[in-house]
Amino acid sequence: MTDDKQNYTVVEDAGGPRWVGIAIVVLAVVTLVALGVGWSASNRSNSLEQTITAQAQQSKQNEDTLSQRLSKEEDINAQLQNELGVVTDKLKLTDTELHSTRTVAKQDAKQITDLQTNVTGQLATKANVDDVNKLGTDVDSVKTDLDATKNNLDMTKGEFGTLIAKNHDQIEELRRMGERDYYEFTISAKGQRQKVGDLMVELRAVNPKRNVYSVAIYVNDQRFDKNSRSVDEPIYFFPTGSGHSAPYEFTVNQVGKNKIVGYLSVPKSAPAQANNSGQ
Repeated sequence: MTDDKQNYTVVEDAGGPRWVGIAIVVLAVVTLVALGVGWSASNRSNSLEQTITAQAQQSKQNEDTLSQRLSKEEDINAQLQNELGVVTDKLKLTDTELHSTRTVAKQDAKQITDLQTNVTGQLATKANVDDVNKLGTDVDSVKTDLDATKNNLDMTKGEFGTLIAKNHDQIEELRRMGERDYYEFTISAKGQRQKVGDLMVELRAVNPKRNVYSVAIYVNDQRFDKNSRSVDEPIYFFPTGSGHSAPYEFTVNQVGKNKIVGYLSVPKSAPAQANNSGQ
C-alpha cells in the first residue's frame, strides 16, 4: 500500500503591526479635541469682542453725558458770576448812600449842639418868654429833622432810587415826604385776592422759615407771577397806560403762616385808589 503524502501549504495574513491603528485613533481624537478647543476659543473671542464694543459705546455715551453736564455747569457758573457782579455793584451803591446819610446826620447833630449852646447863652442873658419859646420851637424842629435822618439810615434805596421801608413807621415817614403814594396791605389766606391801590394781588405760597413768598399781581388785564421773592425785596413794574415814567413798587415786609404784610408805592397822581386802612 502506497502511502500518499499530502503537502499542506499554510498561508499567513501579512497584516501590519497593531500600533499603527492605535496611532490613527489617537490622532483622530487629538484632531477632534483641537477642533473643539478652536471652536470654543473662537466663540469666546467673538463674545469678548462684543463685550469690548458694548463697553466702548457705553464709555462714549458717558463721555457725551459728562460733556453736556460740564457745559451746563459752565453756563450756570457764568450766570452766577453775572448775578454776583450785579449784587456787588448794588452793595457798593448802598454803602456810598449810607455814608452820605450818616454824614448828614452828624452835621444835623452838630447843629443841635450849637443851637443848644446858643439857647443856653441867650437864656443866661435874657428872660423874655417869647424868645425862649421861639428858641424851643427851633430846637424841636431840628430834632425832628434829625430823627427823620436817623430813620432814613435804616432804609436802603432800590435800583430806581426809591427808599425801601421795612415797617409801618418808615412807611409813615416816606408818606410825610410826599414824593409818592403808599398803600399798605395784609393778605391772610393763600389763594385769596385783595385789591391794593388799583392792583389785584393773589397770595400763592409762603415759606416763613426762609422769609420768601409767591404772588400773582393783576393790573390792566395783565398778570405778573412773582415766585420765591424775599422779604423787603421790592418788585418793580410799569403798568400799561399808567402814564408814568417812574415804576410801581410792590414790597412785602413780613411773611407768616399763609400771610403777608407789605405796601404798594406808586408815583404821585397815579390813578391808584386805596381801599384799606393803611392809607
